[in-house]
Amino acid sequence: MSKTAAHPVPLRNDTLADLPEGILRPRYERARLTAGIVHIGVGNFHRAHQAWYLHRLMQAGKALDWAIVGAGVRPYDAAMREKLIAQDCLTTLIELAPDHTGAEVTGSMIDYLPIEEGNAPLIHVMADPRIRVVALTVTEGGYYIDATTGAFDTGHPDIVHDAAHPDAPRTAFGAMVAALRQRRAAGHKPFSGLCCDNLRGNGDILRATVVGLARMSDPGLADWIDREGAFPNSMVDSIVPATTANTLEAVRAFGIDDAAPVAHENFRQWVIEDAFCDGRPDWDEVGATFTSDVHSYEMMKIRILNAGHQILANAGELLSVPTIADCMAHPGIAAMFRKVQTEEILPYVDAVPGTTPDDYLALIEGRFSNPKIHDTTRRVAFDGSSRHTGFLLPILRDALAAGGSVDGFALVEALWARMCAGQREDGSVIEPNDPYWARLTEAAAAAKDRPRAWLEQPGIYGGLKDAPAFAEAFERWLATIWRDGTAAALAAYTAR
Repeated sequence: MSKTAAHPVPLRNDTLADLPEGILRPRYERARLTAGIVHIGVGNFHRAHQAWYLHRLMQAGKALDWAIVGAGVRPYDAAMREKLIAQDCLTTLIELAPDHTGAEVTGSMIDYLPIEEGNAPLIHVMADPRIRVVALTVTEGGYYIDATTGAFDTGHPDIVHDAAHPDAPRTAFGAMVAALRQRRAAGHKPFSGLCCDNLRGNGDILRATVVGLARMSDPGLADWIDREGAFPNSMVDSIVPATTANTLEAVRAFGIDDAAPVAHENFRQWVIEDAFCDGRPDWDEVGATFTSDVHSYEMMKIRILNAGHQILANAGELLSVPTIADCMAHPGIAAMFRKVQTEEILPYVDAVPGTTPDDYLALIEGRFSNPKIHDTTRRVAFDGSSRHTGFLLPILRDALAAGGSVDGFALVEALWARMCAGQREDGSVIEPNDPYWARLTEAAAAAKDRPRAWLEQPGIYGGLKDAPAFAEAFERWLATIWRDGTAAALAAYTAR
């Protein structure tokens, strides 16, 4: 072990000058920073992406009044808060490029609010007019949108609770509504709500959730939020694996004692609709793109990258292939991935300025193949009930409407159905990996003998079970997977 690894420097404000030479660190005086953003959902992605863009602006002496206050609304967020507060909300980012590894300490986050039932601390801070943006990364399935209708789900128990108890809400959105109520009463402007999750039209979805919840208890407030507020659409992109023992070892090897480091690939993209109601940082000065056409960028990314992740992950889980990079190195999985992409996804993706769908696919294949990114198939396969409905099935519907091939989509959905049976082909157990795991495993068990039972999940497939081109191919592929195995099914598909 190196000397720096044997005696790493504890990460805190007062030790920044003691970090090993060569470690990038804040050049700005963190004591001068004041809050302008609340970010709800302080996971690895946020710290490697949005917080980094702001940090880079601060490194140039700008946006010092836009620092981030972190927040969570669930009890499990408390563990992350404890780690970050102990190190003054500093984070070490470990960049994993194919040809080098680097480390940078970022400091754009200055506080992490206590997590309390009723969300009083969060509401209090968001009601402060100095907070001009409230951003979120709460997963694709966290916006209380009905997957079948696309409408705000007013019947969800959390939403019913928040509408009945608007001053002591359970959800982030209830807390936002409560803070906006206080701002309106005090004569302040609303903040801009900035969704940073992988959802098509994510700002529109956030608007629907916040305004819809407000309307259940205060229609006048809902009208004010809808009229005076802003919910810019955005597209975010960087591969950020979960922190593991290897990540903790890597940060110590750099000579830093960080309880919550984040590893990430050497690629970031952030495309934002420039539609804020009370200002915003100049993120474009450090690489973000402001545009009136976020939709084209997000369509390319969600359809090629996010849908691509789901194409790989379920096959990888069944074959016990541990990471996405390993999936790309697996001949059968990689061949299936490319065939589905080129024949059934790229025809429904338009070019964006400077990039064609074919060029973007080549970029994604390179990023997915980076062996230093230990992005587990399990992490990518998580929450398939949201990710398949959000990323894959919209393309499938477009392909059916156009009379295009859907054979690959049918195979991908069959692989997901087989994975939800809860056992890999080597006999090992797949632990619950979806908020609706019990429901999915029940459907998967029924589908082993009657494949169409899987498609009879209205919250996922809706009327797709009645589309013969898809349903018949799905039945054939699921029967093949159960009879001959995943590898044989992949080979049969790529040979067609």
